[in-house]
Amino acid sequence: MSKLVPPHGGKGLVCCKLHGSELVAEQEKAKGLKKIQISARAKGDLIMMGIGGFSPLNGFMSKADWKSVCDNLTLADGTFWPVPITLDVSKADADAVNLGEEIALERNGVVFATMKVAEKYEMSEAEKKWECEKVFKGEGEESADDKFWKIAMEDHPGVQMVMAQKEFNLAGPVKVLSEGEYPDQYKGVYLTPAETRAMFEERGWKKVAALQLRNPMHRSHEFLAKIAIEVCDGVLIHSLIGNLKPGDIPADVRVKAIDCLVEKYFVKDNVIQAGYPLDMRYAGPREALLHATFRQNYGVSRMIIGRDHAGVGDFYGLFEAQEIFDRIPQPADDSKRLLCTPLKIDWTFYCHKCDGMASLRTCPHGKEDRVILSGTKLRKALSEGAEIVDHFGRDEVLDILKEYYQGLTEKVEVKMQGAASGDTMK
Repeated sequence: MSKLVPPHGGKGLVCCKLHGSELVAEQEKAKGLKKIQISARAKGDLIMMGIGGFSPLNGFMSKADWKSVCDNLTLADGTFWPVPITLDVSKADADAVNLGEEIALERNGVVFATMKVAEKYEMSEAEKKWECEKVFKGEGEESADDKFWKIAMEDHPGVQMVMAQKEFNLAGPVKVLSEGEYPDQYKGVYLTPAETRAMFEERGWKKVAALQLRNPMHRSHEFLAKIAIEVCDGVLIHSLIGNLKPGDIPADVRVKAIDCLVEKYFVKDNVIQAGYPLDMRYAGPREALLHATFRQNYGVSRMIIGRDHAGVGDFYGLFEAQEIFDRIPQPADDSKRLLCTPLKIDWTFYCHKCDGMASLRTCPHGKEDRVILSGTKLRKALSEGAEIVDHFGRDEVLDILKEYYQGLTEKVEVKMQGAASGDTMK
């Protein structure tokens, strides 16, 4: 019997991907079905449902689930879930399909799944705005209504994505037919929950932490991972390999940089690098909860949550993503609870006087003695060809990143915010 944390929802790994003769038969059937074009976000969501990463979900959410997730952080049946997983379609597409009908979900000529339409419901501008307020707006003064809506449509990619969604949502169970480019393009890095669980058990790991990455690992990330290694059996360095916002560093470059860092600066028996196929939602605290929820399906029991986890700009308080874990619902049925708990770590940095990595809990010195580390700050310096200060990253990793930026023909402006620059550090 496995000693790892069980998959979320009490139903084991709910894997919607078909295999063998079932897959061949469904692919053939899909040729004759009405085709609906889907977004990149929906593609990633489908793949996660296919491999069990979104257990216990077996399809896109009904309106009751959507409303309950936004309002209560649970599905309609009471199972914890923090972020809506919905499929938006145009009014014309919604009108063209009937309840009970099977449709094919396609992107860029590839049919990723079939779906039996159980429900179709309109999403008004007011409902989309309500979703944004529930999912993306933080708790602090920085996210007061007037400021949030004044700048969200200009600077918050998550809000922009939701408000740009089409007029209707379709809901229903899916049969996933493809994992897209990930198994080939990221061979050995793209791992399913079943694969990571098998790897953890082979190594004898019971308590596993995950480090979420959408940037290359700098010294602060390295420090967080090594803290987790000290208190857990091992760490899964888990990178997003789906779509990011303009200016972020692509997945293949990040994977190469992490490989280099693990090879030279970690005990390899204590670390596994992997990637998962979602797009970022930039939902700050709510996305931190989503990261913990699907990591539980991968066999992870502790989610490393540091400063401004999954944040964007200055929309969220620096530690809101830690604090939200203290307020989530706790269903009476243990299987419906979030069992992957946060490993909360304070703001970390390199301190010249401490002569090493430290945090606000351990370092008594002032800001002038500290090298403030952030992915945004690193990307801005690299994009502008600026000098990287000592102790920001490992030289071997910085060489990989500099090579990437030197090869760019079109530069993307990187905006600096308070948290990334260190201006908000006490």
